[in-house]
Amino acid sequence: MSGFNRQADLQELYGNIDIYLFDQLLKGTYNGCKRILDAGCGGGRNVHFFLKQGFEVFGVDQDPGAITEIQQLASKFAQGLATDHFVVAEIDELPFEDNSFDLVISSAVLHFARNLQHFEKMLGSMWRVLRKDGYFFCRLASDIGIESSLHFVGNGRYILPDGSERFLVNQETLLTLTRKLGATLHEPIKTTVVQNMRSMTTWCLRK
Repeated sequence: MSGFNRQADLQELYGNIDIYLFDQLLKGTYNGCKRILDAGCGGGRNVHFFLKQGFEVFGVDQDPGAITEIQQLASKFAQGLATDHFVVAEIDELPFEDNSFDLVISSAVLHFARNLQHFEKMLGSMWRVLRKDGYFFCRLASDIGIESSLHFVGNGRYILPDGSERFLVNQETLLTLTRKLGATLHEPIKTTVVQNMRSMTTWCLRK
């Protein structure tokens, strides 16, 4: 019973957080961060902890329903938090000033880019609003480990073995982009291959 209670307590504190973002929290990477943006926030699964702990949390998503859901989550866990912190917006045109955030989260968003130009525009928009010495946490689909199982359809997009179509990167691309941004990797690039059907890569930068 005590084990069940501990599990319930963890669920209450962290919600259904991305396991690799959870890893960074356990390491204390973001202890000095106060102002957080989840770019492509969905219903807010990755900001549950930040809301409960009193961080200044913002989120954008192109789905109005998702924004309504995260506003409800914020009102539940963070009394007095302005609902205008959560807005319907496109990632490539974030409605925030330069250097606004200590941490920008991009979880399962960038692989929906239409092409390389769209990918770089989204990335540049998120990088623009990140403060100097701030952190960028990114999870995105890649071709790493499943290269021979992909079907290229143009514009940097591929059909994956699971049938989905995604814009994919590889390690060389991520390292090149890291240099182009003038960023540093504060964690090695890590990739999880899911039953040879898809590949998800974690890319953690510091500005």
